[in-house]
Amino acid sequence: MRRGGAVIPVLVVVAGILLAWYGLAVALNAPWARDQAARAGTALGPAALVAATMSQERPRLPAPHQVAGELWKTTVGVRPSSKRSLVYHAWVTLAATLAGFLLGAGLGILLAIGIVHDRTMSASVMPWVIASQTVPILAIAPMIVVVLASVGLTGLLPKAVISMYLSFFPVVVGMVQGLRSPDRMLLDQMRTWNAGRAQTFLRLRWPAALPWLFASLKVGVAASLVGAIVGELPTGAVAGLGARMLSGSYYGQTVQIWAALMMAAILAAALVGAIGLVERLTARAMGARPS
Repeated sequence: MRRGGAVIPVLVVVAGILLAWYGLAVALNAPWARDQAARAGTALGPAALVAATMSQERPRLPAPHQVAGELWKTTVGVRPSSKRSLVYHAWVTLAATLAGFLLGAGLGILLAIGIVHDRTMSASVMPWVIASQTVPILAIAPMIVVVLASVGLTGLLPKAVISMYLSFFPVVVGMVQGLRSPDRMLLDQMRTWNAGRAQTFLRLRWPAALPWLFASLKVGVAASLVGAIVGELPTGAVAGLGARMLSGSYYGQTVQIWAALMMAAILAAALVGAIGLVERLTARAMGARPS
């Protein structure tokens, strides 16, 4: 009953999104359909107008079935190793995403540990961590690419650095909150047992911070994917979801752009789901009761 009760609201929301999507597709694509009909000297009735907006080659807003058809054609209809395959492009983007995510998560955890255990670092580093996110990624991405290219670093690394720039921030913020979450009474209890900083960290702070860590990792991996896609735009990349969107924009292939966007959303959902699975396995290993 619980699963059924949870599925029905989701289906209602999805149906509402699809209905609104189709409505917007008709509204945005109708002017072009009317213009074509006027040039041909014909009049379009309501049914014919809707049909015309659903089958345009380069619509302003593709209908859901057009995006689904493009996804099917570029995933199932071609070999995964083909450069026309979204699986191929998603793999290229995934490599940069994971590299940047691992770098960002590692940097975020190390910074959080230092901020929590050192007052000077907390007062000096944390403001800069927050200030770093005020710089638009679209402005800084070309700078990163140019600087790294000037020292001979091209390919995966610039995209990974951009991904790291976006993904480390939620990890820092989440881990700082998590490491500071233990109650003062528990910290005092550890001191009465003559526990050092390392023991307090391993036995109290780290276990208490794990829920915060996994929550921030889910945000971080999604941000890392955005960074990888943005990093493909100024590099003139010929592979990756960002390159796929860019080539679609050059040639007015809106269906191609939306298919790449949907593939990115599917990839993000898979990455977040993978982290959620690791979170459940970790909680079970630590003796948590299944919910």
